[in-house]
Amino acid sequence: MSGDHYYFGDSVTMHGGRGNTGIVKNQTAPAAPAASPELQAAIGELIVLVGQLRAQVPAASAQAIDDSLPDITADPDAAPQERHRALMAVAGIAATVGAVGQPVVEAVNKILGLLSS
Repeated sequence: MSGDHYYFGDSVTMHGGRGNTGIVKNQTAPAAPAASPELQAAIGELIVLVGQLRAQVPAASAQAIDDSLPDITADPDAAPQERHRALMAVAGIAATVGAVGQPVVEAVNKILGLLSS
């Protein structure tokens, strides 16, 4: 075992006193937790429902939906504030069209519940 080398954290080796630059970074970012299958399924369902809703709303609302969709994702690295803003925007549009939008509002509420747990 005397010849084995184990490095944890940063490692700096310098030989001589001139022109020494650099550092070996032996650190990695922790792996992001994968989104649960339930969250992925709920987002997939919301995307389908929003596609159906989009045809029922005015052009300005459809554009707002289109602008929000990229932020509605199961990606664990997605900015929580942006995802929440996008979900609330879609839910707000869905609420304005009454019964037609109710399934979208319910899907958004389900996703928000999954994200908060």
